[in-house]
Amino acid sequence: MKFTKMSLVAALLIGSSAFALENVKVSGDANLYYNTTDGASGYDAVKGRTSGTLFSKDSSAADVAVNLNVSADLVKNDLVSISAGAGYTVLTTLGLENNLVSNVWGGSHTATAPTGANYGKALGGAKVENASWMKEAWVATTAGKTTAKLGRMALDTPLAFTETWTAEENTFEGAVLINQDIPDTTLVGAYIGNGNGTETFGQNAQSAVQKTYNLAVAPVVNANGKFTTYGANGAYAAGVINNSWKPLTAQAWYYDVTQVATAYWLQADLDASSLGVDGLTFGAQYSGVTAAASGSKEDNVYAVKLGYGMKDLFAASVAYSQTNDNGSIGYAGFNTATSTGTAQSKLYTEAWWNYGYVTRTDTQAYNVTVTSPVNGLVDLGAYYTNADHNAANDAGDLQEITLTASKSFGPLDTTLAYINSTVGNGDNTNSVQVYAKLNF
Repeated sequence: MKFTKMSLVAALLIGSSAFALENVKVSGDANLYYNTTDGASGYDAVKGRTSGTLFSKDSSAADVAVNLNVSADLVKNDLVSISAGAGYTVLTTLGLENNLVSNVWGGSHTATAPTGANYGKALGGAKVENASWMKEAWVATTAGKTTAKLGRMALDTPLAFTETWTAEENTFEGAVLINQDIPDTTLVGAYIGNGNGTETFGQNAQSAVQKTYNLAVAPVVNANGKFTTYGANGAYAAGVINNSWKPLTAQAWYYDVTQVATAYWLQADLDASSLGVDGLTFGAQYSGVTAAASGSKEDNVYAVKLGYGMKDLFAASVAYSQTNDNGSIGYAGFNTATSTGTAQSKLYTEAWWNYGYVTRTDTQAYNVTVTSPVNGLVDLGAYYTNADHNAANDAGDLQEITLTASKSFGPLDTTLAYINSTVGNGDNTNSVQVYAKLNF
């Protein structure tokens, strides 16, 4: 599920200065996630993947995620401010598995067959264990226009970021430095030592049970939230964001995932409103990643977007992207912090639900998005993504149509989604999803 993400820079600056409003701040949320599909979702030890019907147990998944966050000022004066924060996540099925649903959302769960046999033989009887872990634990210091943040934290950079669309959120262990002494320019430097995403750069992803039988429909975090080395020996990132010409925001990023790959991301977004054309926006992206192995060829992708909106009425955009046809990794523009084949991307053409298709080698994709607040009563959204993977078997093709309706009731945010998908050579499937988030 897509939510508007706060930028890395904004998140860090809030984390180090906003606590002046109160010394200690406690917040959190409780989330319910439910999905049902008429496509293949159950598992039979003999037949393998089986087809199902909407709202049947073996075609459905659910999870409840509870997040608790606390932050506080430690030191605050005219020279320096120091703050600290921590976040804890609990992911539970509430015992719904093998009752109302046969699948879960999060990859941080583990499953135990009652007989000790493999999960396939235990379908309808496997015990899903709850998962809990410390999501964040950080200290931030600000002196002048420089902020440093150290510890376990969420990140939001173009090619390494926390995915917030599912029941669990991957985070990182490392250090980030931000400087804004140059007018209209933000400089960012980061070291990432560990991560708990389902990393593919030499990391163990999900357990054999989860990976083989797809117990989790939307995995992002390692089993039990375990943190492992990011890449082979950590990674370095550097970025610059410039807004000297107010209608244009430009950014450039470089990444070195030690002994694994190097990557870069370039992006420019133009808001034509200040040029006398209200509501019109343009965007362009270009990214490349090269494996460290000798002779590797770069995987690259470019994307463009045109948008138009009228305040309080609607917002619409159309986007196009193209990956090259001879990269060595097979993907470009993906989130290096989670599993390559299912990682979300920040490309303008990214799908609403089926990630990992617009970033595949030799794929052209386009996306059309229309959103509208209807008389302030409900927020409606319509999203269409088409990814054409130029391969003989069309296994990487995607057509996805998503319709959403969202409404807030005080601290309760709710969303109902309908998704129609055709993936590869498979059948057309329909899914219904329910999201409920109680903020406290």
